[in-house]
Amino acid sequence: MVLKRYDIDAYIETAHELAEKVKQSVEQIEAERQLPSALADEIAAKGFFRLLVPRALGGSELDHPDFLKLVEVFAKVDASAAWCFNQNNVFATNSCRMPAKIAQEIYGSQRSVITNGPPLPGSVAEVVEGGYRLKGRWVFSSGVRHGTWIAALVPIKYPGQDKVSTHRDDMRVMLMPKSDVKLVDNWQVKGFRGTGSFGFEIDDLYIPNERSYSPSDPPSVRGPLYVIPTTLLFAAGFATVALGVARASLDAAIQLSIRKVQGQETGLLQDKLTTHRQVGETEAIWRSASAYLRECASAVWHSACERGSLTDEERINLRLAATFTIRRSAEVVDSAYNLSGSSAIFASNPVQRRFQDIHVLTQQIQGRLTHYDTAGQFFLGLQPDGQF
Repeated sequence: MVLKRYDIDAYIETAHELAEKVKQSVEQIEAERQLPSALADEIAAKGFFRLLVPRALGGSELDHPDFLKLVEVFAKVDASAAWCFNQNNVFATNSCRMPAKIAQEIYGSQRSVITNGPPLPGSVAEVVEGGYRLKGRWVFSSGVRHGTWIAALVPIKYPGQDKVSTHRDDMRVMLMPKSDVKLVDNWQVKGFRGTGSFGFEIDDLYIPNERSYSPSDPPSVRGPLYVIPTTLLFAAGFATVALGVARASLDAAIQLSIRKVQGQETGLLQDKLTTHRQVGETEAIWRSASAYLRECASAVWHSACERGSLTDEERINLRLAATFTIRRSAEVVDSAYNLSGSSAIFASNPVQRRFQDIHVLTQQIQGRLTHYDTAGQFFLGLQPDGQF
């Protein structure tokens, strides 16, 4: 087992300090659809956007189970901040797939944050002498408003080629300062507003070879963190965000029941037999999802540390657990919403914002129901499709 070379308690303490500042800024985050600049600067200054970056590049290279503890701290306060926290940190594990020179250039600055997003049809990088000519449009770039660098995944067009492959293994990632792209304000949403997941567009930008890499390139840094596929790091982190949102929602509904008397009734909500059952069942759902995710994530981490590799079953199990956790967390929030009655429809009730957030999260790729299909195929002895 890899020994820790850091004090996780100190990281947790710092996470709580930052989360308290997030809590004080929730309304601003929602209204402005971004982390306030001063807050993003402080998060970066304390190294909280480079927690999974290799130590060789000045990162913390935290053990993944410890990182998930920090994700949950933020998730209980604000889903958007927690989403950006997980997104920006997990994507930074690709620093060990980048050419060394550009990785050092980017992470030589403490303030650097890379944001990314999938391409829309028509986006392409044409091979030219020494590099590529890049054009297209990308979407869902979470945290781009506090980001400083852009990573654009794109199909490659070679000279004389008529069609380009959009299979992920045939695509490359182009790296550029944010100043080289035009942001597109298409983030008109009700949930996860604060992620500021704008799109961006590029028109005929030259990218030298040394500022690109393939997402399938093997990591140049050894260590258990970089054994785990990036898609599963995202999955476990976003499932943890869902758990934090669900926990905070249920806690808020319980607190409301202590003082709420439903219209045209007598007695507090907490004294109703239906409330007792609903809270008991919902608590069981949250705890079972939390335990399942923790079990599968821990098994993956153990194998990454002990063997330096993962089995298909371990990867499928984490994919299944993450999807299950996201979907069950939505059930917990729905229960808290229903328990709160008409109080839940007002912005002053914290369950309202979290209700919006969780139902955006279930629509994101990590919450897709098709992941159940992938797991089902595996358990039936078939060749599974999908990302795991």
